[in-house]
Amino acid sequence: MGKGIHQERADRYEGKLTVYVAVACMVAAVGGVIFGYEISISDSIFGPKDSVVSEIDIRGVASMDPFAMKFFPKVYKRLYSKSELLESGVCEYDNQCLGVFSSSLFVAGLFSALCASHVTRRYGRKYSIITGGISSLVGAVLSAGAMNRIMLFAGRVMHGVGIGFGNQAIPLYISELAPANLRGGLSAMFQVATTVGMFTANMINYGTHKISPWGWRLSLGLAAVPALLLTVGGIFFLPETPNCLIEHGRVEKGRAVLEKLRGTKNVQAEFEDMMDAVELSKAVKNPYRNILNRTNRPQLVITICMPAFQILTGIRPLLFFAPILFQRLGFGENASLYSSLMTGIVPLLGGLLTIATVDRWGRRALLIGGGIQMIICQVALGIMLGLKNTKHGQASNNLLELMAVIVCLFIVAFGWSWGPLGWTVPSEISSLETRSAGQAITASLNLLFMFAFTESFLALLYKFEYGLLLFLATWICIMTVFVYLFLPETKGVPIEEMVFQWRKHWFWKKIVPPVATEEKDEKIEDPRDWIHNIIWEISSRYPTH
Repeated sequence: MGKGIHQERADRYEGKLTVYVAVACMVAAVGGVIFGYEISISDSIFGPKDSVVSEIDIRGVASMDPFAMKFFPKVYKRLYSKSELLESGVCEYDNQCLGVFSSSLFVAGLFSALCASHVTRRYGRKYSIITGGISSLVGAVLSAGAMNRIMLFAGRVMHGVGIGFGNQAIPLYISELAPANLRGGLSAMFQVATTVGMFTANMINYGTHKISPWGWRLSLGLAAVPALLLTVGGIFFLPETPNCLIEHGRVEKGRAVLEKLRGTKNVQAEFEDMMDAVELSKAVKNPYRNILNRTNRPQLVITICMPAFQILTGIRPLLFFAPILFQRLGFGENASLYSSLMTGIVPLLGGLLTIATVDRWGRRALLIGGGIQMIICQVALGIMLGLKNTKHGQASNNLLELMAVIVCLFIVAFGWSWGPLGWTVPSEISSLETRSAGQAITASLNLLFMFAFTESFLALLYKFEYGLLLFLATWICIMTVFVYLFLPETKGVPIEEMVFQWRKHWFWKKIVPPVATEEKDEKIEDPRDWIHNIIWEISSRYPTH
């Protein structure tokens, strides 16, 4: 088995941001627009009566009368019998079939992301991105032209497949393409594009809501625009990454693309790192099994934790409260419009801030700083809602305005920290042989946690009310401490030399072997060995005699 990267060459790396890299990264980031558009276009936001909030605001094609009447007639009938339902405590959108429609996107995306790992590794990053674009394009056509539930659900599933492939391949693609000193900012483009997609979906839904009877078809069909851009752009403007070309034996082509990407012929140091990484990668037959290897333990832990923490920030509950606050502030029918503007523009500004600062300040600084800001905002909102709920009174306009400002501060904190970096960090930490598998795990878990949180949100809100925000603040405390203790700084570190960061870290160096003992770790561990190792370490530290 090859030894992989055995020396640091980062100080000899040369190159700059070329037009070639910038265009390729922007084209690939269109996949983020598809992701944001799809998770928002059919999203319904609603709140229970007689709880923390007392208004109901619903957005998404599910709330459009012609759509509900055609595909979910029971939901449509409930929409016009709210008074009876409110007395019985039943939500008018509580429908199993509608739930399947909403969740099918996440489930299809989850499994397709795992499958995309094989395509990305065997056929290349570019082909996975194009596959995602084609799948989303087919999904848009089926959804917009749906004549029955089968076509509608098939379109939803195809969108999920497209999102799974895109979310698995695009962050990885950008990380491999970008120069080490600019990788963070370029990778953040994916989350910025996702924000643009969400904002666009909300604006389109607002505009098509009153177009009857085909407004919902327009909302669903416009998803074809970014899907077409990604597909055509992927075919004509996306080069395959040098890492992937070299891994597939096209060494000279890989070096030529690397020289074009960096704008210089002096790429020997980076090229040697890629060759060393490929030497080890070729010996790995099963990346999913290899990622369980002790050597890859740090990457596996962070690959799992980052998407979980990203969702547990509580960004979705805060987006839920935004339209209600605007309605309370007297915006009436325009509450959804103004809340959509706020929840679209504010995180976009945060994402642009990340692009400008992440390669100067580093990932850790932004994650910790954003975490602290979100903790303060969650606690403040929880206390305000708790006091209001205890007094059983209506909040003053001044208090509502303050709450709206705090919501904005939370959203912008997410936008410049955990929003983009929840995707950036996992895409850049794994070695070549496990990179596709690691990113597939990140993409799958992100969709899984998003699905689980979406499905359980109303139940949690009923159960905890304002305490839900304090519960989420506790999780943000945990994840901020986790970053401080266990995440090494990856700013400016070449993607193929990331292993040295683990060997220097105070905790992970105890797990990742040094170069001299690398050969001892060649055998891939059985997952059951984890339990044996844990028992052995505990028994050695705390002997029974």
